[in-house]
Amino acid sequence: MRLPSLTTRLTLLYGALFVASGAVLLAITYLLVARFPADRVVVEGTGTGAGPGAGPGARTAAKTGDVVGRLHEQAVRQHADILRELLVQSGIALAAMVVVAAVLGRLVARRALRPLRAMTGAIRRISAHTLHERLAVQGPADEIKDLADTVDGLLGRLETALDSHRRFVANAAHELRTPLTLEHALLEEALIDRDATAESFRAHFERLLEVSEQQARLLESLLTLAGSQRGLGHRERLDLARVTEWVLHASRPRIEGLGLRVETAIGSAAVLGDPALVQRLVSDLVDNAVGHNTPGGQVRITTGGRGGHAVLAVANTGTRVPPDEVERLFEPFQRLGRTAADGHHGLGLSIVHAIALAHDAVISARARPDGGLAVEVAFPLWPGEHGEIGASGESAGWGKSGESHGPGESVIDIAQLDKSAGLH
Repeated sequence: MRLPSLTTRLTLLYGALFVASGAVLLAITYLLVARFPADRVVVEGTGTGAGPGAGPGARTAAKTGDVVGRLHEQAVRQHADILRELLVQSGIALAAMVVVAAVLGRLVARRALRPLRAMTGAIRRISAHTLHERLAVQGPADEIKDLADTVDGLLGRLETALDSHRRFVANAAHELRTPLTLEHALLEEALIDRDATAESFRAHFERLLEVSEQQARLLESLLTLAGSQRGLGHRERLDLARVTEWVLHASRPRIEGLGLRVETAIGSAAVLGDPALVQRLVSDLVDNAVGHNTPGGQVRITTGGRGGHAVLAVANTGTRVPPDEVERLFEPFQRLGRTAADGHHGLGLSIVHAIALAHDAVISARARPDGGLAVEVAFPLWPGEHGEIGASGESAGWGKSGESHGPGESVIDIAQLDKSAGLH
């Protein structure tokens, strides 16, 4: 069953209130009139009675008593007639009031809904053509203005999300087109080379296999990014310390191959989350710190509890990162220098950001003055855990986790970035 429109419902509501108010007012008037004494007759006289042998004054008093009795009866009849007439006239007035209440209710309802109709038309126009316009309602801070401001905020977030989505699609298409073009070139070269040998074919196939693996990693990263944006379907208790140790063990051959020095301060930090996603977050942070380092550089990894949070901090040496570029690195397909020749697609930190948001964690990042990046992820601590990051893991030149930063170290709360609204 289809419900009537809001204007009709408000008209019925206002009309019913008007009619009910009129009915109550008429009922009160009727009760007040009905309570007035019906047989009250005031007669002024001087006689006291008409007994035997009474004189002319007594007989006059007796006649007066008879007249008063008849007046009482007439007064009662007139009171009943007045009440009956009042009831009839009140009914007629109430019926007229129904019509007046319906008209007034319609006018009041349309007047009350006029700002909403104007907002609806503006929103339809904005959504149909462009999202950069806003309602920008002026006036007192009432419910209508609060609603308009809320819609403006929603339009702003929607515009940001759509822009981020367009950039993501364009960058993904570009990233996928590059290896496909390379594969086509390698296949074409192998076909048109009439002097090709088994060794050259083998070299081409090895190169094609490498390109295929890069595509597989890219697709896996895209799937992880999309999956983390949908939220968590599974949560369990896990320790950041054990996850970090496993990731470091898996990354040891690469770290040793680059001659990097790793400093760790691994403390227990229990969190509630998805083990696969948390492992991917730690792995991407370590991979970013290792892959964007300098030969013989350093990587510092710290886990532990602090201030009611389970904290994972990863810092590395490397090329100096401009402080105003830190924010951009957490967007998809963003890399310093915009090159994917080293196999990096610029999705690592954006995946970290999405996974952190799915776990209600807060990310902070800063560009180190001497080069490299320092990233800290603070998860809600598992209830009952009170571990604190101690001073035993501190290393000279790296500083304490959470310390105030000197000039040139730009601290950015990545979880608050408007540009990453598309990852929500």
